[in-house]
Amino acid sequence: MLHFESATMNLEFFGEVSIYLGLGIQIVASLILGGIVGYDREVKSKAAGLKTNIMICIGATLYTSISMLNIASHPASGVIDPNRLSAQIVSGIGFLGAGAIIQGRGSVTGLTTAATIWVVAAIGYTIGVGYPFVAFLFSLTVLVVLRLVNPINTLIERKADYRLFHFELLSFGNLKGAIEHYIAQEDIATLFIKEEPHPVYEGQYHLDIYLKGHNRAVERLYAHIHDAIRVKKVNYAEIHNLPDHLLQVVAPSNFSNKKSSPGND
Repeated sequence: MLHFESATMNLEFFGEVSIYLGLGIQIVASLILGGIVGYDREVKSKAAGLKTNIMICIGATLYTSISMLNIASHPASGVIDPNRLSAQIVSGIGFLGAGAIIQGRGSVTGLTTAATIWVVAAIGYTIGVGYPFVAFLFSLTVLVVLRLVNPINTLIERKADYRLFHFELLSFGNLKGAIEHYIAQEDIATLFIKEEPHPVYEGQYHLDIYLKGHNRAVERLYAHIHDAIRVKKVNYAEIHNLPDHLLQVVAPSNFSNKKSSPGND
């Protein structure tokens, strides 16, 4: 049995510290680092947002810390491999990741959310084994990836053909501002957008959108919208022409396909 009042643990940069101080540092680190990643997901209205990512990071830290303390309290119990715990955490977190991935209409959504959950669990494990600073560096790396990859994709996709798409949404409450934010992130041209209360379902809104953009950017936009917690239903399809009632509203130059120049394939 480990005597907590006299026991110590080794932490990166701190060296040997008491169990209580060490566990306190690990809890605070997992709270902050899980929150850093969770905040990015929260502002993008993802289902796995701030609280979910914090709980995953704290949970992985707790399992790891208790396992390491258990090993320390039974040094003569035989061959013990602490790395087995990381394998169990990866297996367990896979169920959460699978729940975040939804397939429909020929596209797969939730992959980034599932990957984020997986990485946050790894960050928690890193804190639990005594490397909070390494975990901090990985948290910043995850944040950089989540924030900066989309602009790079946009630069690449600007050389490709742009197509017309029609979106229809049913949401709980007004979401027009959030949807316009998603569209701006993907650098997609909005040709027409209109939101109005649903004529039958009280408290729900119908959103009608016509867009012009790269098909990959539109797929990402669909994933963003699909994962938004207030979206009840969303459908989209590629179209060849705008409806007649919109031709007088949108200039022809705005919805004609943007062709890539020769040599840009």
